[in-house]
Amino acid sequence: MRACPMTDALPRLPDLRVIAPNFKRRLSGVTATIVRLVPLQARMIGIAVVGPGLPVALPRLPLWRLLFLDAQTRVWHARRNTEMLAGLVLKHLFRKRLRLLFTSASQRVHTGYTRWLIGRMDRVVATSARTAEYLERPADVVMHGIDTDGFSPAGDRGALRARLGLPDGVLVGCYGRIRHQKGTDAFVEAMMAVARPGVTALVMGRATGEHEGFLRDLRAKVREAGMEDRIRFLPEVTVSEMADWYRVLDLYVAPQRWEGFGLTPLEAMACGVPVVATDVGAFPELVPDDAGRIVAAGDVAAMAAAVAAYLDSEALRGQQGAAARAHVLAHFRLEQEAGRLVEIYREMLA
Repeated sequence: MRACPMTDALPRLPDLRVIAPNFKRRLSGVTATIVRLVPLQARMIGIAVVGPGLPVALPRLPLWRLLFLDAQTRVWHARRNTEMLAGLVLKHLFRKRLRLLFTSASQRVHTGYTRWLIGRMDRVVATSARTAEYLERPADVVMHGIDTDGFSPAGDRGALRARLGLPDGVLVGCYGRIRHQKGTDAFVEAMMAVARPGVTALVMGRATGEHEGFLRDLRAKVREAGMEDRIRFLPEVTVSEMADWYRVLDLYVAPQRWEGFGLTPLEAMACGVPVVATDVGAFPELVPDDAGRIVAAGDVAAMAAAVAAYLDSEALRGQQGAAARAHVLAHFRLEQEAGRLVEIYREMLA
């Protein structure tokens, strides 16, 4: 009898030690984290994802099979309220032998419901020290890492700029969703304030729904100032193309007014680019003094002054770009994040 391909593709339950649920179909930062980590973790421990919206190549478990888990103890690694609740239901209602782990990336006071859920987890991870301060219980701090092979300095930056249709001179970038919360307007105002010949600012990203008017107003402001050649608005590109857009830069600016964690400074630094970032999210923990500057969120004058220091010194850009790459290699490789989480899984299973 021919075996069922679907059954053959399922993880063998005796080897499965960790379950990583993803109960959100739409792409999000949490989903992207799971997609990055699980392939690396699968080389270290038996792990499978469960839920929609994930690449078919990941080791996965169908939802229905959760009800037929054997008596072996496993870690249920939740990253959302719905996933914490599902873990509690499986553990206490269906009597599955689960150790419950929750990763929190939020930097705000949690609702009573969320606090109740967190209080029933066996262990909690925070993605930064600042995030841990919002938890009313001890937490392991495991900061996000990135793929330092995929995000790396350009071999020939001039040739790459030419291929992407970018000018020579100094390029300053700001990438991500375009909206007030992300501080895109603060970046545009800062770049207008420090306008210099040969300096071009790149705003790349997408404005959705209610934020489309915000983008139109920014474009109009730049057009009225006659600075359309110096501040360019570029369409969003695919994730696989992003590294090249960091590689062409001389400076990256992360102007957010609020952020949960924020990977863009790490991606830029991994490509050998110094960073000016605001004091939100994990940015103060990511950007050291020898690789960038931290300024107050929403302080356009401070942002402009920090940017100007880099525009006026090629030596500073070169020194801090090299330090930025070294810092990420030492502290923020994706393999380090994956490995530390696997250590926690094993401690919980011991």
